[in-house]
Amino acid sequence: MSGKIVLGLPKGSLMESTVALFKKAGYRIDVSSRSYYPKIDDPEIECIMVRAQEMAKYVEQGIMDVGLTGSDWIRENRASVKEVAELVYAKQSRSPVKWVLAVPDNSKIRSVKDLKGKTIATELVNATKDYLKKNGVSANVEFSWGATEVKPPRLADAIVEITETGSSIKANNLRIVDTLFESTTRLIANKESWKDNWKREKIENISMLLTGALQAEEMVGLMMNVPEKKLGLVLKTLPAMKNPTISRLARGDAVDVMTVIKEEVSRDLIPRLKKAGAEDIVEFPLNKVVK
Repeated sequence: MSGKIVLGLPKGSLMESTVALFKKAGYRIDVSSRSYYPKIDDPEIECIMVRAQEMAKYVEQGIMDVGLTGSDWIRENRASVKEVAELVYAKQSRSPVKWVLAVPDNSKIRSVKDLKGKTIATELVNATKDYLKKNGVSANVEFSWGATEVKPPRLADAIVEITETGSSIKANNLRIVDTLFESTTRLIANKESWKDNWKREKIENISMLLTGALQAEEMVGLMMNVPEKKLGLVLKTLPAMKNPTISRLARGDAVDVMTVIKEEVSRDLIPRLKKAGAEDIVEFPLNKVVK
């Protein structure tokens, strides 16, 4: 059976990094500034671009079969969807983003308990109310349409805002009082679509390739020639996901060794491999690592 699935792509800050991730996964997406329907080089996928804040509700309603959004917006919309995969990437880094409670540097507010009777501005109204209820605090929560960091102290006593690095919070002379929770990007599916065998397999394949592309960003491949008499020492030096691949070379007294390592260790590892006897060491990037 063949068909088509509708894929929701997040408009806004995540768009560029999402398109780049899909490219590494093997999908080419062309985004036009004049259209909310990006083109993708897979005839079985139709793309729609909406804000991440709205994605979960549209996937829940079945307008889209699958989409990418933050776990924060799933929580905020109280959406009932199938969470297929956690994809840890953001606008600037591969780290979770945080929703934080922040106040002006000179504010007397030191904890959530000090918010009683105060006004909090945020885009994340439901989750903020849940946070206050959990802490037994009664406060006024107002929806913010944007530029939330500039609202204290005149328009609000405090804010609940998303941050990736904390730089915007500091730049606006704000101080973080507490972290509500961390959020990561999720691949989510409509529950009815997930019951459809063809759609489910298609979504699982997309998930596998996206996950593999993310895993590859932390890894590199290594190839090297090793004299047979040095092979034991090189293998002891070499970390690997599995046993490295060893191939016989035309030159009878040497072998070719290939493996995959974490990129963060390659700088220190390569000199050690050279010292152990490896020759002609080549490091190369990876597009996908599928386990």
